[in-house]
Amino acid sequence: MISDVRTAVRPLMLAAALSTAALSLSACAPLIVGGAAATTAVVVTDRRTSGIQLEDQNMAFKAQSQISQKLGDTARVNAMAYSGHLLLTGDVPTEEAKSQATAIAQGVENVKQVTNQLTVGPIASFGVRSNDTWLTSKVKTALLNTKYVPSGTIAVTTDHSVVYLMGKVTQAEGDYAANAAADVGGVAKVVKLFETISREEAIRLSNSGSESKTTETKAPIESGAGAASDSSGGTGAGVEAMPIK
Repeated sequence: MISDVRTAVRPLMLAAALSTAALSLSACAPLIVGGAAATTAVVVTDRRTSGIQLEDQNMAFKAQSQISQKLGDTARVNAMAYSGHLLLTGDVPTEEAKSQATAIAQGVENVKQVTNQLTVGPIASFGVRSNDTWLTSKVKTALLNTKYVPSGTIAVTTDHSVVYLMGKVTQAEGDYAANAAADVGGVAKVVKLFETISREEAIRLSNSGSESKTTETKAPIESGAGAASDSSGGTGAGVEAMPIK
């Protein structure tokens, strides 16, 4: 009888021990909210609401999927969205295909603006794409380690060594971020597609502010505020160079 009781208790003790261990491990995990099944995550430090973050993720996925289905294997299209502003990068075979990509993106639900930075030409080699991925990783690390930069709310992507930055930042924060990205070795150019907010708004959203500062940079920096409203897909129209002293 005693033997039977011990046999029954042991599994319960093991289950309790495993549960305690799981709770201990979860306490050390970073604070991320999201649905793992959908391979999406909401970053708590992002200045967008969780709803807007998920909306942007779905928007980018739909645009990229629909464009890829339309253009087929002759194109390589990547989409990134921030607060309804959709950025397209990659390679398409013709100007017509580039225009088609813009039209498709504009038809996706919740898209407010489309910035088409697609390159007309052959699909980039694996080496070029791998280098872009590596540069994005290095830029994200640089932003994380740069004072006054709210890295958690800045989205980064790289295409043909050109780094694109999106986010909701103050003018000073945007300058800090652009300088940090441009100083990363291998970056050819930095394009800012920020939504500029006031310092008061930044404090309200994330309890952080910054002061203006000037630094030297290695890569040229462009401001894409004008390009955001250019839905025709031109890569140069509305993009103004921003000198950094």
